[in-house]
Amino acid sequence: MDTVTLLTVVVLAVFVGFEVVSKVTSKLHTPLMSGANAIHGIILVGAVIVAGQAVEPWLLAVALLAVVLATVNLVGGFVVTDRMLEMFGPRKAARAAASTDSAIDSATPAGTGPEGGERP
Repeated sequence: MDTVTLLTVVVLAVFVGFEVVSKVTSKLHTPLMSGANAIHGIILVGAVIVAGQAVEPWLLAVALLAVVLATVNLVGGFVVTDRMLEMFGPRKAARAAASTDSAIDSATPAGTGPEGGERP
C-alpha cells in the first residue's frame, strides 16, 4: 500500500469515529459504550495493520499514535461499562443493614421497646 492510501484510511477512520460518537446523545452514551467497544476493537486492529504496513517514519508515527489512542479509548470504554454495571448490582452493605433492621422491626411488637416496655 502506498503512503497516500494509508494516510487516507487513518483520516477517514478518525472522521467516521468522531461523527458516530458525536451524534449519540449523552443519555444513550453510557449504555451504548459496550457496543462501541467492539467498534473500537476494529479500529485498533485497523491501526495496527496500518502501522505494520507503514514504511515512512512520519506515517509510522501517525499510525502508532492511532494505536495508542484506540487502545486508551477501548480500555476506557470497558472501565465505564464496568462502573455502569456496578451501579445496577446489589449493594452488599446496604442490603445487609436493611435486612437486619427489618428483622428487628418484625420481631418487636408494635408499641413496645426492646425490653418489652412501651416506646416513648
